[in-house]
Amino acid sequence: MTDTPLALAAGDAGLPPYAERLNMPQREAVLTTEGPVLMLAGAGTGKTAALTARLAHLVATRRAWPSEILCVTFTNKAAREMRERVGQHIGDAVEGMPWLGTFHSICAKMLRRHAELVGLQSNYTIIDTDDQLRLLKTMIKDAGLDEKRWPARQLAGLIDRWKNRGLNPVDLDAGESEAYANGRGAEFYKAYQERLKALNACDFGDLLLHMLNIFRREREVLEQYQRRFKYVLVDEYQDTNAVQYLWLRLLAQDRKNICVVGDDDQSIYSWRGAEVANILRFEKDFPGAKVVKLEQNYRSTPHILGAASGLIDANSQRLGKTLWTETQGGDKLRVIGVWDAPEEARRVGEEIERLEREGAPLDKIAILVRAQYQTREIEDRFIQIGLNYRIIGGFRFYERAEIRDALAYLRVIAQPQDDLAFERIYNQPKRGLGAKTLEKMHIGARRMGMPLAAAALQLADSDELPKRAAGTIGALMRDFLRWREMAERVTPSELLRTVLDETGYMAMLEAEKTAEAKGRIENLSELARAMEDYETLGDFLEHVSLVMDNDRNDDGEKVTIMTIHAAKGLEFDNIFCVGWEEGVFPSQRALDEGGLASLEEERRLAYVAITRARRRCTILHAANRRIYGQWTSSIPSRFIEELPAEHIEQETTLTGGASMWQANWSEREDPFAHVSRDRPDRSSSRGPGWQRALSTGYEKVPARVKENTRSAASFAAKPRTDIALGARVFHEKFGYGVVTDQEGNKLEIEFEHAGTKRVLDSFVSLAE
Repeated sequence: MTDTPLALAAGDAGLPPYAERLNMPQREAVLTTEGPVLMLAGAGTGKTAALTARLAHLVATRRAWPSEILCVTFTNKAAREMRERVGQHIGDAVEGMPWLGTFHSICAKMLRRHAELVGLQSNYTIIDTDDQLRLLKTMIKDAGLDEKRWPARQLAGLIDRWKNRGLNPVDLDAGESEAYANGRGAEFYKAYQERLKALNACDFGDLLLHMLNIFRREREVLEQYQRRFKYVLVDEYQDTNAVQYLWLRLLAQDRKNICVVGDDDQSIYSWRGAEVANILRFEKDFPGAKVVKLEQNYRSTPHILGAASGLIDANSQRLGKTLWTETQGGDKLRVIGVWDAPEEARRVGEEIERLEREGAPLDKIAILVRAQYQTREIEDRFIQIGLNYRIIGGFRFYERAEIRDALAYLRVIAQPQDDLAFERIYNQPKRGLGAKTLEKMHIGARRMGMPLAAAALQLADSDELPKRAAGTIGALMRDFLRWREMAERVTPSELLRTVLDETGYMAMLEAEKTAEAKGRIENLSELARAMEDYETLGDFLEHVSLVMDNDRNDDGEKVTIMTIHAAKGLEFDNIFCVGWEEGVFPSQRALDEGGLASLEEERRLAYVAITRARRRCTILHAANRRIYGQWTSSIPSRFIEELPAEHIEQETTLTGGASMWQANWSEREDPFAHVSRDRPDRSSSRGPGWQRALSTGYEKVPARVKENTRSAASFAAKPRTDIALGARVFHEKFGYGVVTDQEGNKLEIEFEHAGTKRVLDSFVSLAE
């Protein structure tokens, strides 16, 4: 039975309640029930309303019983929301929909019924990440490998990626296997799967992979589910990975009544296995598919939609659609160029305070960053001015595990009596010191009436600890004595880098070779950069204590700070997008690793960022960022140039050479025929983890842009002529002070409340 959707949509007469408030394309997607349908739904176009209405329509018109419909989502939250919305349309009938849920929950239910076909029992256990890592560590140890050289987390990441691609151990070629332990990847993968079966267990990746294997090998089982499911509906189809895609295609190949909803322009999760090609080839997988484009946007202003559409047009791998809205007016996107990252944070704070004075709720304001390390500068600024904020999708900067570890080392150096800090890092990274060793150290400390660290040094020279543990503890305590002496003659930032390198902490993260580990390395790099503003370790630790104690009260409105990835699916009245510079966004790491495909995904990420805004979107970029102690000139993101001029207004606070550099860059010819720009070697002698900094790809920039970049650099280094010895000045962080020494553009200032500091003259103003 096939509806005639356009006839039904011609007027509201005779339409069911769930279709009355839908626009024409939405109704078409709902009422075209037979055959494959691709609902290409742009940002803010009401795709959830259309999908739930379609689901209600299938039940209300008795095309299928609720138990004959498979509806797949990516998150439990999405599944709950869909169930609630469908329930509003069809009442209690929604309770009879056992196959509405996430990929993993549905496959887990199927696998319970067919577990014996993959060597499991129906009461199998699903292990979590911690259990998985413990199992892999045991296997690595039993194989005689050094877990520091071949971390369990790295192997877990590889196995997860293989399963996401639908690969079994026998499917791995030599190249895939080479990724771990010099060609032993397939061997470990096979042994891991055998170990799981012996435990009657599986991990989350197995839920889908086992069912895919069953469908491939057991034709009768596949046909059973093909007969059961008269209709298949899939949300966020652009986020499917290979194994999800193959599983769905097998289920839908018989009846071909599959409706997928997605937006190729919002496919931003390749790093966790999502393949945008799945939605791009839907019409090839299901010939004759009906493509319905949802393009009427109910969220944003015309300028926001025009800017986003113009930007995404630069991508070649897309199906194509143009968002529009009936809303009139609205502000153009503001593109603001600032001198450096601290000014960027100050400017965002000022703009938000202005909005707050105008009556804008803080809960409807968000700041979007490309990477988590970018939040540190903004958090510090907001704390200074007393602006409430929340971090979504992660921890506040100083609450992240790797930052707490680093701070714990510094606290023990500064204060040997800090037992809590010592407990945190005595075996981090792993040194073979377990809970029994810690217990013996606590007993010894109580007996001697000494702090834990001091007692550990004494116990290392006694017979109370096992010889190996005593040697390890002794070496660690000697390191602390040396670092404590070093703290008197090097900067806090240099001390941190030394500690992280000499303890092997950075090497531990680098060995993991995971996206999470790379993010943690970036956070530690940002911590070191933050410490460059402080003369002593004590000053910095005092600052951190004040920051972490700030805003303990969760009441009241707060500005939201999050990564762009975490913002997908959300919307705010006012959006601030920071750090739109080459190397930051688009991410240089992403471009280096993924080439053109990664560039297009970065552009989709920019599209997602802009389309989160309902009323206003502000984009900021800085001419300079301080990376690993060096001021690096930054070129504005290519995405800024791709924004249509009629939808943006540009503003810059740069002056002199920097302003000229900004103007010339906005008129540049495209110097980037290839995707990834060669970067100058910025390596130092600090060892692993501190050798690479973001760069502008200087060799690939046109000569006239190079010249103006030099002008900007010269401008930065040129000392101010309006400041002399004895001048009274004001610094935003340290307050009022008097200039006591001057060397180029560097000032030594005796501040009234902060003591003597050395700062750049660009950070102070003459006091009135």
